[in-house]
Amino acid sequence: MTGTFFAYFSIVILNFGDFSRYAKNENEVNKGNLSLLINLLIFSFLAIFLVLGSSIFFEKNLISVDKLLTNPTDIIGQIDNASLTIIALFFILVASTSTNLIANYIPSQNSIINFFPNKTNVKSAGLIILFLGIIFAVFWDPVLSKIGFLSFVDTIGSFFGPIAGVMIIDYYVVKNKQIINKDIFSSSKDGAYYYSSGWHIKSIYSLLIGFIFASATIWNPELRFLQSFSWIIGAFFSSITYYLLATK
Repeated sequence: MTGTFFAYFSIVILNFGDFSRYAKNENEVNKGNLSLLINLLIFSFLAIFLVLGSSIFFEKNLISVDKLLTNPTDIIGQIDNASLTIIALFFILVASTSTNLIANYIPSQNSIINFFPNKTNVKSAGLIILFLGIIFAVFWDPVLSKIGFLSFVDTIGSFFGPIAGVMIIDYYVVKNKQIINKDIFSSSKDGAYYYSSGWHIKSIYSLLIGFIFASATIWNPELRFLQSFSWIIGAFFSSITYYLLATK
C-alpha cells in the first residue's frame, strides 16, 4: 500500500509545475493538493469495497474464481450480464481517459513543445501523442507485452523516484526553498544554475546511484519482492547521496 501511494503521486509530483502554473494563488494550489488526497481516499475505499463485494457476490452465486479478483475487467468478465458489462466498460473508459488526460497528456504535451519549440505547438503535440497512443494501444497486447516491454517501461519509471529525491533535498535542504527565478532558464556562465557547462554533476551521480538500486528490484529476481517499493528505494538512495555530495 505504501509503494502504491507513492507511485500514485509520483507523476503528479514531478510534473507539479505543469499544473501549478495555472493556479491564481497559493491558496488555490493548496486546495488542489487537498483534493488529490480526498480523491485518493475515496478511490481507495471504492476499490476495496468493490473487490470485497465482488468476492462475496461470487461466493453467494456459486461463481468459481481461483483468486481474489482486483482488476475491474476480470470482475466484470465473471458476470454474465451484457448491460452491466457495457455500463462498467463505459465507466472504465471515462476513468482511463480522465486519468491519462491529467497525469500523462498534459506533461507529455509540454515536453514535446519544449523539445521542439520551433516545430510544434499545442495542436501538433496533441496529434503526436494521439498517434503514439494508438500505436501502443494496438500493439501492446499482441507484440509489446510479449517481448518484455513492460519491464522496459518499469525501468524508465524507476527514474522517477531518484529524480524526486534529488529535487526534494535540493529545494528544501540545500537551497532552503530559495529560488533565483531569473537564472532558472539562463545559459549564462554567471547564472546560479549553470554548474559545470550546464550539467549538475553531483545530481547526475545521485540519480544514477538511486536508479541502480531502484531498477535492481525489477531486473534482479532475488529483489523482485521489493519492486512495489522501487520508487521509495530510488528516492531514498538518491536523496542521501545528493545530500552528502551537495553539502560538502
